[in-house]
Amino acid sequence: MGKNDWVNLTTAELWGLYDEVTTVLSRRMTAEKVKLEERLRKIEGTAVSSPNGERPRRPYPPVLPKYQNPKDPAETWSGRGKQPRWLKAQLRAGKKLNDLLIDRSSAQRRRRTG
Repeated sequence: MGKNDWVNLTTAELWGLYDEVTTVLSRRMTAEKVKLEERLRKIEGTAVSSPNGERPRRPYPPVLPKYQNPKDPAETWSGRGKQPRWLKAQLRAGKKLNDLLIDRSSAQRRRRTG
């Protein structure tokens, strides 16, 4: 269809042509969107999404304890999160965090044997 053909069309015919073009474009855009979403699903195929659309949290390695209660060696703290009660009590009693550090060489020996 040449430019001169458009000039000779009536307003009603131009509107009809406009409606056809928008319908065809809408269908093509929808088809393209479906193709792109399918490609995205294939790319993300290994990642399983939760029902609310969020990705699952990645697993974090275990954190070794950094501080130990001198009164009860079974009570330890990694230095992350909220301070445990035994640690707060030790700090109030005048100890420093450095006094409660676990000796890494003994912790590694314990891990190998246990």
